[in-house]
Amino acid sequence: MNLSQIRKKIDELDQKIMQLLNDRTELALQVGKVKTESGKEIYAPDRESEIYQMIDKEAKGPLPKNALKSIYREIMSASLALEKPLTIAYLGPEATFTHLATLSKFGSSVNYAAASSINEVFQEVEQKRADYGVIPIENSIEGAVSHTLDMFMDSDLKICSEILFSISHNLMASCGMENIKRVYSKFEVFGQCRAWLESHLPRVELIETASTTTAAQRAQREEGAAAIASKLAATLYNLPILAQGIQDFSQNVTRFLVISRQIPAPTKKDKTSMLVSIKDKVGALYDMLIPIKRNKINMTKIESRPSKKKAWDYYFFIDFEGHVENPSVKRMLNEMEGKVKFLKVLGSYPASNLKET
Repeated sequence: MNLSQIRKKIDELDQKIMQLLNDRTELALQVGKVKTESGKEIYAPDRESEIYQMIDKEAKGPLPKNALKSIYREIMSASLALEKPLTIAYLGPEATFTHLATLSKFGSSVNYAAASSINEVFQEVEQKRADYGVIPIENSIEGAVSHTLDMFMDSDLKICSEILFSISHNLMASCGMENIKRVYSKFEVFGQCRAWLESHLPRVELIETASTTTAAQRAQREEGAAAIASKLAATLYNLPILAQGIQDFSQNVTRFLVISRQIPAPTKKDKTSMLVSIKDKVGALYDMLIPIKRNKINMTKIESRPSKKKAWDYYFFIDFEGHVENPSVKRMLNEMEGKVKFLKVLGSYPASNLKET
């Protein structure tokens, strides 16, 4: 076939694809109507997981699986927006890594609301000004985000999904590297780039900011200033990138949580998070862990936080494999309740695969 014949074939396929997409959307609107009538959430993490699993299984190429998932992300985003106008609150401002992770999860068709603090994200969802919220929970280099953990102590919101987002830090400035006098970024970012900064900018002042976006804004305004931020921030504030990927470890991944008012249905691969306070007695922590082992539950994380109500009184945040509706998980939770002072299930949700920046 010549070029015009090939393009004609492509045009014919495009027409079919558009018709199929509209047919799919009509069905999605019917699903949305059923969900609304039954009081279910419009966004269904369990269904989203099924679609991505189908792509992993059925995709044969030449289109890569990640490309297909990105396409379906936007198809699902457009369908969600048609089913109901959704608002997603996230820890802002725009161009932060939380913003990028949120976009990777919900696509470009829903509404986004930048919040100034983790507390505000919770408030937006609790007061129903936002349907869902996205907050950071831990980084593979720097560890847990303690304020997020603390917020779950008093909030009734549930974790409905998680995002594993690969973080790449970039040095940007309007001047050359040799003229940089100060670097702006978040405290956590400096920790993730410590070795690179000591090696390449050992005598430069490091100044903490509330966000990487704020850092980019200041670098844009000030002579001799640089920022460590995302590529999107560099584009928004017209800052040349002087060095890419300056984090000390290539596997720099931040985990984000999606919070909502309901727990989604089980999938084939779920994770559950809970909050536990143990009794003040010898062996209390060991007793708490026995039901997990007895029921052959795989615990993937345990993190302690002071209760802030009594000296040396701690809460434990625990992640484990399985859904609260699984029989073995139910048995484990029932056994554990009799051994602890307080137990609260924070949510069960599909375990995430890594998303690239």
